[in-house]
Amino acid sequence: MRLSPRAAGIGESATLRVARRAGELRAQGVDIISLGAGEPDFRSPRVAEDAAVEALRDGFTRYTPAAGIEELREAIAGLYRERAGAPWGADQTIVTVGAKAALFELSLALFSDGDQVVVPSPYWVSYPEQIRFCGAEPVAVETRPEDGFRLRPEAVLEAVAPATRAVMLNSPSNPTGAVIGADDLEAIVAGCAERGVLVISDETYDRFVYDGLSFPSAARLATRYPETVVVVGSFSKTYAMTGWRLGYLLGPPALVRAVSKIQSHSTSNPTSFAMKGALAALRDGEVDVQAMIAEYQRRRDLVDRMLGEMKGVSCRPPEGAFYAFPEVASLYGDDCADSVAFAEHLLESARVAVVPGAAFGADRHVRLSFACSEETLRAGLERIAAAIAARLR
Repeated sequence: MRLSPRAAGIGESATLRVARRAGELRAQGVDIISLGAGEPDFRSPRVAEDAAVEALRDGFTRYTPAAGIEELREAIAGLYRERAGAPWGADQTIVTVGAKAALFELSLALFSDGDQVVVPSPYWVSYPEQIRFCGAEPVAVETRPEDGFRLRPEAVLEAVAPATRAVMLNSPSNPTGAVIGADDLEAIVAGCAERGVLVISDETYDRFVYDGLSFPSAARLATRYPETVVVVGSFSKTYAMTGWRLGYLLGPPALVRAVSKIQSHSTSNPTSFAMKGALAALRDGEVDVQAMIAEYQRRRDLVDRMLGEMKGVSCRPPEGAFYAFPEVASLYGDDCADSVAFAEHLLESARVAVVPGAAFGADRHVRLSFACSEETLRAGLERIAAAIAARLR
């Protein structure tokens, strides 16, 4: 089979690969605990389920506008007007088949051969692949664990070159959990505006922040920099609706129109009745969200304590999202030379699935998800601790 160079050059998602391998072992009867994929273990809000079922029964199963139904787009835009004073309306909002599709369609609309995109590292695994798929080059800006993975504005702006089309931000970060501070965010957006560079802010985990920390959204800067700021969000994490495949983006009119055209030729539109469920979640699902956030805070604290007790492991508590990104390089050796080998070692010896940090551009680390029950999380961490102790003997 002769594949196109773009298809041949793209790799499988590392997080999905880990989930697939864990599933294969489970099918063979192996007792695997998966701390790999970011799959919330909560049920979707009942109001969302009821609204989607009602829409199905009412026959709301036809095509919708490519950008999604207007009432959901208006509700999303209204949310950002209320929370961040953003200027966007329904006509500057698109509902997409997950946030991943929003980011991919943005890449298709913006990037081409010879372009560059600045991406903080560690990064979510799909950013570089999507950028390269469009012929552009990702340019990594390193952040450091000893600095809390803080993204420094001066480092971002120094990386901006004549070929730079956009800066890709992710706050709270997958995989590190770092949150970009309000002052740093404003400095990045202002500097990019001066240089004519777009800022794409992936805020998929915006509700998951801990220890009373507030989350500064790039949306609050959109009125001052209307041609610079694009925000991407998702129902998958906030409302535990991963399988519903619904995300969204808000941004400048010309870009929104371009993405809408692309979507009209790819998915036609998001799933009709799923959008009715998402609308109900936005309007009446806040109680469910608050309960999830409180539980994630407890899990974050458990992970922080248990990782802190493991020799050879260093991990600052994540400020947001639901991942820990411990540094484990001191445990490497001749038989386990990198994060891929270490993750395979944990899978084989501890029967715990984690994601190697190399997938995120940080080979000294592995990523653990705490989007699972406390019982599962505790058991998985106990297995990891035992495997590490055995390795150090």
